[in-house]
Amino acid sequence: MKHAGPATLSQLAARLGAAKGTVAHHLRVLTEPGMVREAHRRQVRGGTERYHERAFRRLVGHATDAGATAVLLGAFAEELAGDPDPLVHLRQLRLTPAQAQRLRSTLDALVGEAEEAPPGEPRYGVLVSLYRHPAQVR
Repeated sequence: MKHAGPATLSQLAARLGAAKGTVAHHLRVLTEPGMVREAHRRQVRGGTERYHERAFRRLVGHATDAGATAVLLGAFAEELAGDPDPLVHLRQLRLTPAQAQRLRSTLDALVGEAEEAPPGEPRYGVLVSLYRHPAQVR
């Protein structure tokens, strides 16, 4: 969907080499929090084709939504599990509120300048996340 545009359930299943039922399940899961939407419908001989597309280029969370976070991290984990040699670089920092705001601005600018890899080129995903650490109980 990201690089090839809107696609039907059958097209996605063929592209991913996955069962239609599995793809249908994931589409429902991703549609619920608004990550995927129906782009358009087309009448064909056997019924109606529904074309699905991603609902955003960039996802920015402003409110706590555990369901959306779980879906996003689950999709990330599935991508990693499917790669025999993933290049993963994870780093955790503990920042003050002022440091976090500065880092957010820097990351927003950096990610905003990045261009998508052209079709046919090897691609790397970037997941940028800045969150407030839960208060520690003493």
